[in-house]
Amino acid sequence: MSLWLPVLLALFISVLGGLHLLGVFRRRRPKEPPLDKGHIPWLGHALDFKNNKVEFLQKMQRKHGDIFTVQIGGNCITFVMDPFSFGSILNVTRSKMDMNPIVKQLVARAFGYHHLENEHKVMEATNKHLMGDGLVVLTQTMMKNLQNLMLHSIGTVKNQKEWQYDGLLHYSSNTVFQAGYLSLFGNETVKSMGSKEKAEEFDWVHSEELFNEFRKYDSLFPNLVYAMLSLKDKLEAERLKRLFWNVLSFKKIMQKDNVSRWIIDHLQLRQEQGMAEYMQARFMFVLLWGSQSNTGPASFWLLFFLMKHPEAFKAVKEEVEKVLKETNQEVKPGGPLINLTRDMLMKTPILDSTVEETLRLMSAPGLIRAIMQDMDFKMADGREYALRKGDRIGIFPYISVHMDLEIHPEPHQFKYDRFLSPDGIRRTSFYKNGKKVKYFTMPWGGGISMCPGRFLATNELKQFVFLMLVYFDIELVNAEEENPPIDQNRVGFGIVHPTRDIQFRYKLRF
Repeated sequence: MSLWLPVLLALFISVLGGLHLLGVFRRRRPKEPPLDKGHIPWLGHALDFKNNKVEFLQKMQRKHGDIFTVQIGGNCITFVMDPFSFGSILNVTRSKMDMNPIVKQLVARAFGYHHLENEHKVMEATNKHLMGDGLVVLTQTMMKNLQNLMLHSIGTVKNQKEWQYDGLLHYSSNTVFQAGYLSLFGNETVKSMGSKEKAEEFDWVHSEELFNEFRKYDSLFPNLVYAMLSLKDKLEAERLKRLFWNVLSFKKIMQKDNVSRWIIDHLQLRQEQGMAEYMQARFMFVLLWGSQSNTGPASFWLLFFLMKHPEAFKAVKEEVEKVLKETNQEVKPGGPLINLTRDMLMKTPILDSTVEETLRLMSAPGLIRAIMQDMDFKMADGREYALRKGDRIGIFPYISVHMDLEIHPEPHQFKYDRFLSPDGIRRTSFYKNGKKVKYFTMPWGGGISMCPGRFLATNELKQFVFLMLVYFDIELVNAEEENPPIDQNRVGFGIVHPTRDIQFRYKLRF
């Protein structure tokens, strides 16, 4: 018996440890938020959460109130649903709540990238290119690439004045991806291709081929993050990752012309930190996905809502034409391409409101932080709760803000002027329970971790719509087209995707 006692004791301890990891012994402590573990050890509510995050969180809110803790895939996540309490999460120091541990885990799984020790310092040093003078340069480059791609595609058609048909999601995503990719990662050199025309043709063909591969990877992304890929999809994801690692290698990027300073600075700083070139290529894939995964679908929704709502289409088109006229520019056969500057984009309050309304309706990010120490959390109404180190805390603005009936009356309706004040400038005063709400839309997150690329992404959306309205007549093939259902798998990752494409047609105006 004495020989078996240590073995049995070790087995007993192992079983207890396993049960602890599964969350079996998790109990609500005094002052902690309501705890709902679900019925499946470790998984908890993971399946319900993945299948429909909105319905699940609304159900939990009805059951527990504006703060509750749920077990999801081995993690205990406290969700705060009261928008007045968001500041206590978004603006707290990283020593208490930090998104970086979660981001590290996500990018390692999805892109094979492993962070530098001082990753946030490198990011801060390079983000200067996403604002100020750096943003002006990127905006101009994007404008030129968008125009070249739009007019090149229509220029290959025999009769350019006839209607051309395409899926709106395909056209929008393809155009914005190609222009964004070329703006960031540069062009093939004239020297390598033999002529400027051949270099341009190569860029157009190569970037479209890359878009098709990117779309395949992006469709796998949610299940890749959830670690729920089939064997076949795992092999496909690995193939695609290796393809992008190769295309975005240090050697290949540095052989190109017109690579953005944002990309070059990232490569140089990481090289100075001793990062291997293969890991730099993986980070380039992170940047490509981060910069392109949401702008295409957002462009789709923006154009779709404009074409579906004639009053919005008319108001935005008139504003675009007014801005063009004020700069003494005109689109005409054989004339020069327009010069759409950042200053011009700053004079479009109606388009701004339309973009903001589109993002309110179709952006559904999940903002999650790791809780770095045991701490007290105070709600806006004065209630205090204890939070545990190792847990996570999250907010879901789509439910708490974007679809709130008091903050945004008729929240499911598209109202292009929702964010316009009576005097024609941006409206920033929204209320709930008679109190002004600070966070009335949150497509880019908030606080110290707000998306640094939000200004570039907004400019890209506005440029795309501006140029489409200037150069083309556009309309839905079916004028009575209903809003397509959204892909529930994309909720929580930014802009939601439609489950099907919508047919539209376009032709040159001149």
